[in-house]
This record gives sequence, C-alpha cells and structure tokens, in this order.
Amino acid sequence: MNHENKDLLLQLLNKHNSLGMSEQIDYAKFYLYSLITHSTAIEGSTVTEVEAQLLFDEGITSSKRSIIEQNMNLDLKAAYDYGYEWIKRHEDITVSSLINLSAKVMARTGSVYNSIAGSFDASKGELRKLNVTAGAGGRSYMNYLKVPQKLETFCQELNIRRKAINPADICAIYDLSFWAHFELVTIHPWADGNGRTCRLLMNLLQMEFDILPTKVLKQDKADYIQALIDTREKDDINIFLDCMASLHIAHLQHDIEQYELSMQDEVDRKSGQKTHKVDRKSGQKKDEAIVSLISYNPQITTSQMADSLGINRSALSKHLKRMQSENVIRRIGPDKGGHWEVIDKN
Repeated sequence: MNHENKDLLLQLLNKHNSLGMSEQIDYAKFYLYSLITHSTAIEGSTVTEVEAQLLFDEGITSSKRSIIEQNMNLDLKAAYDYGYEWIKRHEDITVSSLINLSAKVMARTGSVYNSIAGSFDASKGELRKLNVTAGAGGRSYMNYLKVPQKLETFCQELNIRRKAINPADICAIYDLSFWAHFELVTIHPWADGNGRTCRLLMNLLQMEFDILPTKVLKQDKADYIQALIDTREKDDINIFLDCMASLHIAHLQHDIEQYELSMQDEVDRKSGQKTHKVDRKSGQKKDEAIVSLISYNPQITTSQMADSLGINRSALSKHLKRMQSENVIRRIGPDKGGHWEVIDKN
C-alpha cells in the first residue's frame, strides 16, 4: 500500500487501541459476525447482522430469508471458527488445507458437478474440473487443468512470505493478506465459493498475526470488484493493495466515530447532563454526524440513519429537510433505489 495509506492506517489502528474498542464485551464476536454477514451479502445473501446474531447465538431462523442464504452464513461461521484454530497453529498452508477451508465454506450449499473431465463435489472443497468465467460475458479464469499446479505454487510462495515477514510490520502483514486474497481468487480453484474462501483466507492471515481483520462491506462491492479487474488488466498488485487499505481505513474511521459518539452519550447519561444529546439533535454536531453517515454509505436509509444517531425518524426527517434546503446534502433518485450526496461547496 502507498505511504499515505500506511500512515493513516497506523494512526487509526493506534487510536482504535488507545480507545480500548476491542476490549468491549463481545467485541470480537460481533466483529466476526459483521465480517461473515457482509462476506455472504457480497455473494447475494440478504441476511442482516441482527438476523445472523440470532441465527448463530440462538439458532433462530428468519422467515424472511431463504434456507440457502442462512446456510451460507452458518457455513461461513463454521469456516471462521475452524480456520482460526488452524491458523493459530502456524502450520504450512497447503492445497489440502485450502480444500478443507473451502469444504467448510460450502458444506451446506455446495453441490456435485458433472463435467467432461469427471464429477467433483463443491461441498467437499474439491477443485473444479471445468472452466469458469466471471459472470455472463466476463473474462475466463485459467484453464482448470492448470489449477492444481498454480495452487501448489501459490502455497509455496505464501508460506515463504509468512515466515519471512516481520510480525511488528503491521502494514506488511495487511499487504501479504491482500496479496494472498488476490492471487487465490485469480486462480479461482473452485466452481463456487471462491470469494468467500479468499476473504476468509485474507482474514485468517490477519488473525494469525493478531491484527484487526479487514471487512469488505456489501456497499463496497463495486469498488472491490473493479479493483480486482483493474489489477488483473494492468498487472499492478498495488491497485488492489491500495483499494483494500482504503476500505479498511474508511471502516475504521466510521467505527471510531460511532464509538466516540456512543461513549460521549454514556458519559452524559451517567452525569445527568443532556447537552450533548441536544447538540447532536439540533446543532452542528448532528449535521456533521449525518454528513459522516452519508459519506460512508450514500445508500443509507432513513431508518438506518435514525438508529445510528439515536433519534426517531420524524426528528431525522426535519434535519434532512433543513440540510437539503441549506444545500448541505441532496437526494438523488427515489426513496427506494436512490442515494444521498454531500454537496461539495469548494
């Protein structure tokens, strides 16, 4: 990643640590649930983080979601649990261990494929025996006959890099994990589940060195996919490294802002003061919070905004109307399918 991203990422990670965010009750659990929910969402799941929590903790399924979507999340949860125990043993990463990871990811949703070259079972993580493309009209991935050897070479290089890396060089660890993600998804070893398995491996490499795992949110999908395409076409790994670093930075900034707001609210509540809450509802801090939420996610709904800011939708609507009349923000398109924009006054 470039120097600017390195400096900013390290600053944010230091702030994250100094605030003690990871010391919150169940922080690691809910962070993992968020990783899982968004990774499956990129592949089409509509399960929310709240629904995933109920599914994982209580075994409560949602009547609003298909069995396949919920099984995708259950499988990926099992894969992260298995993968964490495995990666912490610091064993060599082999073709067999990657097949085991894929088998966990696809356990409930994988199927048997029949091809000219023979049958293979995605639920067992078996390597593809057919050629695949990136969607209708998309580029073709490498011929399936090349996959076993390419995967072997990838594992050898990854293990060399893992052993040579300085555990204190946090940015180098992130770069290694991003590189591994890109290389594995480019090989595209499986007929299904490549994206989830590659993001899983990326996160496991980060967990191996005890650094905060990188989220790829569903609203990041367009930038994320485009970075993969541009990196391949221009043969420049730095494109993907910087894209992933930028996403990680944006998510850290948002999480820190939300944590600081919640902590201030807690301080005000305990001291019996209401000045902060009043400021957030009617003053500059409220405007800044709304601008921050829109900048982070232009597709954010009014319900999501109200929940994040701790106010009702009626109060939020008044703020949004005022900010639009003052040309601070604008709405593009309808309530459903449209998005917000922050107006640049420079």
